[in-house]
Amino acid sequence: MIVANVRHRLTRDDAQLAVRLIARGSAREHDAAEQALREAGLDTLLDDPRLLEGLVRTAAGAAASWPLFCYVVVRHALQSHGIDDRRMADYVAAVLEAFGWRDRAHRIAATDDERYDTLADLVRDAESGDPRRAYLVRVHLGNYALWLAGCFPDRIEAQRHRRGGPDIDYYDALGARGFSMAAEHRLAHEQGLSPLFAAAARRYVALRIALNAVSDTLFFPNRHSPDRLLRQVRDEARWRLAS
Repeated sequence: MIVANVRHRLTRDDAQLAVRLIARGSAREHDAAEQALREAGLDTLLDDPRLLEGLVRTAAGAAASWPLFCYVVVRHALQSHGIDDRRMADYVAAVLEAFGWRDRAHRIAATDDERYDTLADLVRDAESGDPRRAYLVRVHLGNYALWLAGCFPDRIEAQRHRRGGPDIDYYDALGARGFSMAAEHRLAHEQGLSPLFAAAARRYVALRIALNAVSDTLFFPNRHSPDRLLRQVRDEARWRLAS
């Protein structure tokens, strides 16, 4: 099961790279970043906008580990959309990190034999007679919807036009539903995850819009279409209204 532990898995090498990216060759800024790291901890550096800039705009940023990159881009995207919750950023980054490998996005656990390719299949199994499986399916429904609609909104729109597939609103509805059902499950209460999943359900659209910003600017920056522009304008209005 995916857990919010990306920050805790960052290494000394990650911290030192963060210092260098923030300093940009300045001895004074390097010393200041080192002091901030010692006195306030790594979170201070992870929240520094210069780190995000260094990761995505400089050659040195290419040396970043996947966990460091995922956390920083997610953290800053969520902050820019009104979500200043480090645990939530940690969780969303963990989803992004995990689902980027092989076919993990299609399985409720890394070792699970069953592959899920549609949200409808997950909805079907969300009331499984096996409580643990039902719980994992509900969590995965939220995760999978967020991954698809957050990182690949253009593909969803293209499939809607070509094959009559569901639109983004469908993913928003089922993603929020998955997290909401997961929050209500006994295992979520026992694991202390109910507040996190409830918050993900409540803020699902904002989470998805934040990931769209990451996807549009970093993953697929050179794609331009009327559909993308309309989505961006619509979502900007929705986010501002919700705020």
